[in-house]
Amino acid sequence: MLKKYPVLKWSLISLASLLVLLFGFGVWFMSLIPKKEEQIDHTKVEPSELPYLTQNVPNHRGRILAVVTSAKTMGTSGKITGYELTELSRAYYVFQANGFEVDIASPQGGEPKVIIDDEDMGEFDFAFLNDSVAQNKTKNTIPVEDIFPSDYQAVFFVGGKGAMFDFPENKAIQTIIRELYQSNKVVGAVCHGPAALVNVTLDNGQHLLENKTVSGFTNKEELLLIPEAKTIFPFLLQDKLEAQGAQFNEGAMYLEQISHEKNLVTGQNPWSTWKLAETMVQEMGYTPKYRALTPEENAVEVLVTYETSGSRKAKALIEQMYTEEKVEIERVLIAKHSLIAAMQGNIGRFFGLVGLTSYTKKIAQKG
Repeated sequence: MLKKYPVLKWSLISLASLLVLLFGFGVWFMSLIPKKEEQIDHTKVEPSELPYLTQNVPNHRGRILAVVTSAKTMGTSGKITGYELTELSRAYYVFQANGFEVDIASPQGGEPKVIIDDEDMGEFDFAFLNDSVAQNKTKNTIPVEDIFPSDYQAVFFVGGKGAMFDFPENKAIQTIIRELYQSNKVVGAVCHGPAALVNVTLDNGQHLLENKTVSGFTNKEELLLIPEAKTIFPFLLQDKLEAQGAQFNEGAMYLEQISHEKNLVTGQNPWSTWKLAETMVQEMGYTPKYRALTPEENAVEVLVTYETSGSRKAKALIEQMYTEEKVEIERVLIAKHSLIAAMQGNIGRFFGLVGLTSYTKKIAQKG
């Protein structure tokens, strides 16, 4: 039959060859990801095992309030939501390691829903889950209406898509922000956390965000993950911040980006949390305690270098990190960014980042 239809024959051969190539590429791509047995198991790590949390901790410098969402679903969509664990845990430990006590509040109080992304969890995040004091605070959050703003040196609004639903209209949250900001205390927010800022008016009648440079989860980041976001959320965060007079400071997708406008500090996404929390400490008048960067942060630095300076500089940085600085790079994050490029239809960037992932594996094994 195929002899009678040569076009069909060669089409089938071409299709079979393509499938073999795709399968082979998929197998090779998965080989770039560290196997489970190659990864360090952090699930049982305790806070007492982390020198950053136990050594050279300054004396009590005051209290910081962390606020998380109480929302458990994204409006009427039925999609599950909550606060992002990594955005709370990392900031919580930065504040604690720098001498601050941290209280945790939420609009409704009690135990809010937490979102845990297993692929993004590091040793500090697992330590937070194993920290009996921290867990007691997350299971018994203080209702924001019971908060006395004057008790705190700063407030930090944790992200999580639920923040888009119960932060913006909450009058107690607006009061906390207004009183701390006007007292020259620090207001911080990360990812969707800046939703808390969108309806805050100062005593002089001016909107808090007017002419302020801020960062938050971008439209591009939101719509790539949830194409129907405009119909699910009450607004897109970037649009709302800009509508209220803010100058939106947009960085590369899913990479670290913060904005520091005096005592207002905002971050674009979860990967901005470490730097944002340390910038808040700095704004409170203290030099942040030294902290070794995590493998994830090292990967972010490599990706930023790739974005700004190209593949050659990124590869040089990878070699420097492994051979000179003797630090680890979370290459899974680089691989994820290659998939993001594929989702965007940017095939050149996809292959560039796959190559960077492969190079990272090669240098790691050589080191």
